[in-house]
Amino acid sequence: MTDLLMHEKECWSQSYQWIAGIDEVGRGCLFGDVVAAAVILPVGLVLEGVDDSKKLSEKKREALYELITEQAVAISVGYVDAETIDRINIKQAARLAMQKAVLGLPVAADYLLVDAEKVDVEIPQLSIIKGDATSQSIAAASIIAKVTRDRLCKGEWEARYPEYGIAIHKGYATKLHREQILALGPTPMHRKSFLKNLEVVQETLF
Repeated sequence: MTDLLMHEKECWSQSYQWIAGIDEVGRGCLFGDVVAAAVILPVGLVLEGVDDSKKLSEKKREALYELITEQAVAISVGYVDAETIDRINIKQAARLAMQKAVLGLPVAADYLLVDAEKVDVEIPQLSIIKGDATSQSIAAASIIAKVTRDRLCKGEWEARYPEYGIAIHKGYATKLHREQILALGPTPMHRKSFLKNLEVVQETLF
């Protein structure tokens, strides 16, 4: 069984105290912001059930979101919108969202554990492949980012564009979503650079 505090323990042993886990969600969506979270948990805290957000049910994610919010030393969320994603590309946008999340922390992190990325800040950091499955801090950040973005999809974004089914597919390229883009055209929150890859909309948009 993986010790989800393995990386954190290594940092604590080197006298780092405020270890921030960083992760993002929404990288593959056709619609909406890419959202990143930074989470600092207390030294030694073990949160039962915390895991990669993709492995958890929505109900479990929601419960863990509340638990993480209660227990965390600090939480910050960074957003980058579709227009910026189109302008600078999704990889750079995800990194920018991560940077915003780190810089927004009310308690400054002294070390970063990042899910398979590098954050453009002057803070020591470790990029971990599949970090959301091997680090509690990154897993906590993945849950905060996922729940935050899903709530936007089901709330504000669904209300703004009710015909597109955003609450159902969360902006991903489902059959329903592609059909609605074809029928109605893209909204200002759709990532135009992503739509170029969709044969179903190519003829109507370009």
